[in-house]
Amino acid sequence: MTASNDTWLSPTADLSLLKDEVHIWRAELNLPEWRLQHLAQLLSPDEQQRAERFYFEQHRQRFIAARGILRTLLGRYLAIEPHQLQFRYQPRGKPVLVESCGGKQLFFNLSHSNDLALYAVTLERQVGIDLEYLRPISDAEQLAKRFFSAGEYEAIRALSPSQKQEAFFRYWTCKEACIKATGEGLAQLDKVEISLTPEAPANLLNSPSPLQNDQDWVLLELTPASNYVAAVAVVGKGWQLSRWQFL
Repeated sequence: MTASNDTWLSPTADLSLLKDEVHIWRAELNLPEWRLQHLAQLLSPDEQQRAERFYFEQHRQRFIAARGILRTLLGRYLAIEPHQLQFRYQPRGKPVLVESCGGKQLFFNLSHSNDLALYAVTLERQVGIDLEYLRPISDAEQLAKRFFSAGEYEAIRALSPSQKQEAFFRYWTCKEACIKATGEGLAQLDKVEISLTPEAPANLLNSPSPLQNDQDWVLLELTPASNYVAAVAVVGKGWQLSRWQFL
């Protein structure tokens, strides 16, 4: 499935999330200084330390914006102050809320690229999201050979030069979304196998063991803005997607 970029809604004052819903948020990270200062105040001491370790100021600002917006969004869903949220980190670094936060089993994932961020939020459903800014890469085939399955690599090789770049990023975001949903690392990237063409949306063919259980997984491609591609992986079927613009 593919979702277009023309249905991003402004949030309502009474924001709620049901078990059969998946909320995707789009946010700009190029923010004025006063907003960055406000978001920086929401971060925990360890997040502030991480921000200070960035060498480039632009990267530091994007990290502050992305994490501050995440706290703002989750705070809205849980009706608690953003700075009060507490995260724990899975072995490969995926943040999850501690069990005492808000009393709800809220799952979330975030991804940012260039000046844009996407957030996926669900209730009692594992979820992963990935976003990439379309940019020229000279070694798309070599990267596909290293990280993709043999079938995906051959599919990339068969495309025309004008199609290779976008197809590579589509494959990458789909595979990353699945990996991020389970908290696995890049070492598992070639275990996730995707079928797609320039004309057809992605289809999940094979996945690493954490996805192979008694529940179905749905993979959905997104086009959040011009020159971006994205994908979200969600456990279970029968859910509705809502797209929100963070203001």
